[in-house]
Amino acid sequence: MNLYLPIAEMSVSVAMYLALGAAVGFISGIFGVGGGILLTPLLTFLGVPTAVAVATGNAHVVASSVSGAVAQYRRNNIDVKMGLIMLTGGLVGTFIGVDAVRLLRKAGLFEVTISLSYVTFLGVVGTLMMVESLNTWHQSQKSGTPRSARKSGQHSWVDKLPLKMRFHRSKLYISVLPPIIIGMFIGFMSAIMGIGGGFVMIPAMIYLLRVPTGVVVGTSLFQIVFVAAFATILHAVQNKTVDVVLAAILMAGGVIGAQFGTIAGERLKNEQMRILLAALVLIIAGRMGYDLVTAPADLFSLSTAVRGG
Repeated sequence: MNLYLPIAEMSVSVAMYLALGAAVGFISGIFGVGGGILLTPLLTFLGVPTAVAVATGNAHVVASSVSGAVAQYRRNNIDVKMGLIMLTGGLVGTFIGVDAVRLLRKAGLFEVTISLSYVTFLGVVGTLMMVESLNTWHQSQKSGTPRSARKSGQHSWVDKLPLKMRFHRSKLYISVLPPIIIGMFIGFMSAIMGIGGGFVMIPAMIYLLRVPTGVVVGTSLFQIVFVAAFATILHAVQNKTVDVVLAAILMAGGVIGAQFGTIAGERLKNEQMRILLAALVLIIAGRMGYDLVTAPADLFSLSTAVRGG
């Protein structure tokens, strides 16, 4: 069965997009990344306008993240206090990001900005994550026991910052400034790229804030829920780019997929999860980069316009 998308102005297969939503929700449940990192590029590959893909992707992130966050909360894997601190910065960053989208669309630079952002950002993050994860896995294999890439509570420059607060669930006593700044950056990227931001937040929480790995995924999903919801509302009101029909189809699949992803994630070791996430990020960056340097199938020509002038 096909449905017409009023905002995207195209007809789509309901079954195909349900499956797409379920697959992205599954990834979200495993890694706690919200799913937008995968969904937004896939929607653009399928012909959905970039602005609609970004805004509607945020709506799907809300559904898949809520489902995953509830599952993580039941397992006591969320540091609510840490999540709320990061959320304060996230809402500010989201507001700035949505306004930036409006300005970029007005200047005609939105599509190329999104592509360059994905290639550059995902390439750097994915490479760093892959190198660190492989080193950690190799060391654990040599020692015969799992070895954490970081130890909770150990910091360097973070210890010297003011406005410290105690986070009991994460067993940390750190300044609130790094979580706020990280949250603000995540909110901005969520609005610009249509992502939940977990692929940035998770490494930042592990390697900068030294949050225990077991708490990272749940806390990431908790913050993503509210940031993505705020971004969706702002995009709908200011930019009119949220396709409700497409969002409903993706959400229906995403909620189901996230539950199975959470179960699958519990069976993977921390090192395995980080390696798989890094590989996923690099694959997406490579595909986006390929599209940037490859000549399009239909080249535009000015000859008709010149003769007509």
